Amino acid sequence: MNTELKGLHHVTAMTNSAERNYEFITKVLGMRLVKKTVNQDDIHTYHTFFADDVAAPGTDLTFFDFPKIGKNVPGTNSISRIGLRVPNDAALEYYQQRFEEHNVKYDGIKEVFGTKVLPFEEEDGQRYQLFSDQNNHGIQAGIAWKNGPVPKEYAINALGPIEITVSYFEDFRNSLVSIYDMEEIVSEPDAALLEMGEGGNGGRVILRKDTESQNARQGYGGVHHVAFRVENTEALNFWINKYEKLGLNHSGHVDRFYFEATYARIGHILIELSTDGPGFLQDEDYEHLGEKLSLPPFLEERREYIENTVRPFDTIWKG
Repeated sequence: MNTELKGLHHVTAMTNSAERNYEFITKVLGMRLVKKTVNQDDIHTYHTFFADDVAAPGTDLTFFDFPKIGKNVPGTNSISRIGLRVPNDAALEYYQQRFEEHNVKYDGIKEVFGTKVLPFEEEDGQRYQLFSDQNNHGIQAGIAWKNGPVPKEYAINALGPIEITVSYFEDFRNSLVSIYDMEEIVSEPDAALLEMGEGGNGGRVILRKDTESQNARQGYGGVHHVAFRVENTEALNFWINKYEKLGLNHSGHVDRFYFEATYARIGHILIELSTDGPGFLQDEDYEHLGEKLSLPPFLEERREYIENTVRPFDTIWKG
């Protein structure tokens, strides 16, 4: 049984407008909406999933739609920036020009631990950075959205390194190593780079130290949690048992229909472990991913109520 963490599975952020966020992620970033469903813990709100062309694990960027919450206040003890992968350095130049055309706030291309990156922000303040795979080795990227607005030779095709900022740097780093078996590959006084699985941009965590800033306050424009990949149910149960042995509070087994999961909070950071399958093609075919409101079987009997509760918005891709 392979029980190791395989890399990043998904990152879940928060928006105050599923409609505006959909426009940005699809039409500007060029990621495919692969599932439009509801938050299973709050069925009055949307949960949207954007990924590569075939909705592969490790490519999912997801959003909870919380129109009535306050704005995220950046600070320490938070997931501070979302990473996304592009094929090469030329893709960073392409997106820099694209951001100019679409009035997206961005910083110039820079290097982070030897990899060229392009930091940028969504309108609501959500912070991202594109990572070039030009010299990357490790976890394979996904498949760029074939019908998207960005040429496939430049397009986003997977999640990249997730950045976490904490005041208790050494303790959190030790947790990533001792609990999750990550390998620290770069160590600096106020930063570290850690890897899991086959490594590379699809399996990295950037950890930063910040003892000066106030604690972040979660809201729209911020990140809710990060999920790491496990092979299957058997591997997930291994991790649940490991949490038990370590005395860590956890959610136990949670069936999300599209994947299975367990949740644990390490300090301030909510970490989910998620199985690679069954995946998003169970209830929609490839051609029509994300077009309708999808509900897991245990919510189907409430479909009429849910459809009358969440506001409809059109997600049929028109190119």
